[in-house]
Amino acid sequence: MRIIKFRKNVFFLIALLGIITVNAQKKQTNQGKPNVIVILMDDMGYADTKPYGSVGYETPNFDKLANEGMRFTHFYAAQAVCTASRAALLTGCYPTRLGVGFALAPWDTTALNPKEETIATLLKNKGYVTGMLGKWHLGSKAPFLPIHYGFDTFYGIPYSHDYWPVDYKGNPVPPDTPNDWRGKCPQLPIYEGDTQVGTIPNLEEASKLTTTLTEKAEAFIEKNKNKPFFLYLAHPLPHVPLAVSSKFKGKSGGGLYGDVVSEIDWSVGKIMETLKKNGLDKNTLLIVTSDNGPWLSYGNHGGSTGGLREGKGTAWDGGTRVPCYISWPGKIASGTVSNQLMTNMDILPTIVAATNANLPKEKIDGLNFLPLLTGKTNKSPRDLFYVYYDLNSLKVIRYKTWELVLPHSSQAYSQAIPGKDGTPGKVPYVKVPLALYDLIHDPGTIQDVQSQYPEVVEEILKYAELAREDMGDAITKREGKNNRTPAKMQ
Repeated sequence: MRIIKFRKNVFFLIALLGIITVNAQKKQTNQGKPNVIVILMDDMGYADTKPYGSVGYETPNFDKLANEGMRFTHFYAAQAVCTASRAALLTGCYPTRLGVGFALAPWDTTALNPKEETIATLLKNKGYVTGMLGKWHLGSKAPFLPIHYGFDTFYGIPYSHDYWPVDYKGNPVPPDTPNDWRGKCPQLPIYEGDTQVGTIPNLEEASKLTTTLTEKAEAFIEKNKNKPFFLYLAHPLPHVPLAVSSKFKGKSGGGLYGDVVSEIDWSVGKIMETLKKNGLDKNTLLIVTSDNGPWLSYGNHGGSTGGLREGKGTAWDGGTRVPCYISWPGKIASGTVSNQLMTNMDILPTIVAATNANLPKEKIDGLNFLPLLTGKTNKSPRDLFYVYYDLNSLKVIRYKTWELVLPHSSQAYSQAIPGKDGTPGKVPYVKVPLALYDLIHDPGTIQDVQSQYPEVVEEILKYAELAREDMGDAITKREGKNNRTPAKMQ
């Protein structure tokens, strides 16, 4: 009897040890696949957080994020407009290569082609749980919503929250209102997957967006803490119209805009706190950035470029250079700052390298920055960046520490009186001549030095020709050889 009992105990211990071993191996496997979170702000300017020079209000969680990882001082969005920038982020491609641009309105029929492989697609193929929260803006209805682009789940809005029948002061705009395009907008829908589950009819409901999305992000992390996951949180704010919850309204000391940024700062802090509480912080690659620079025509309801020229809707640095924080404790040295050139197209291949996923089958334009992030090199793999706008007009080329501005037409916020309290000012368009700027000595791009460095102009113009041959250029009426077709919605 004792021998039988002993054998039973041995078998029990062996079985228990096997379960523990399997669980440990499973846990180690999950730890071998880092979680990935990308938090994207809408219209947050280069200098809207304290580590980049904001004044008038505090951003303690952005401060903490900067102290725990790396921030980039020369990080660029591919274009200074919502749809194009988001396409670049998710696909690693120049938006003009994909045939998407501008900010798609509810009645537009263009959408990102579902054949394009996104970060979500690539990580889902690697066994990740993928979720998106917030503003999509790459297609306004099914089947062109996030769950058709690699995301398992989606909760949010299909486009910017100013596409609604509400005026600058929050009052309804009737459908028959003359000379006001907002009257023909539908009520702003909220989607869960492909299903509309509500609307945002007014500023009061819009003020709940940041908190609701943050709570859902926390729930996503909690639910999937034992699996590798990718979360894309695209906050609709601080894009106008500004809206903030009662817990932050009037509290920042920096006006309504400061209140909105303070709530976003709180959101970032809550996500960092949730990761730490669940023991996930050291196994999570966290990237926080903005889709483009501030909408300067809105004055005190817009953000700050920190002295960079112009803003959203232009090819100047104020429109394309944005804040970027990247944290991965134990992998990325804490409190580091990089002045190397990086773009939001580089996020996809960097995530792919960090997760050992596969790159898209089609050509991409992004480059892998993981060696720079992890300290294996201090040199950027990128020294060239083409700034297109108006879908495919080549307007600016960043090359190393030079910026060549090609002749084009542009908004000129610097020649306008900004708006106030939610109503925009009128911004003129101007003709922009050829110019060369030395970003080492002239970060505000004020002094044209092309006459002093004609050899630099000549060298960069050769790259312009390569871009025109590859992707085309509407200004010089060139067709690109390697562009792909967007989707068309019915």
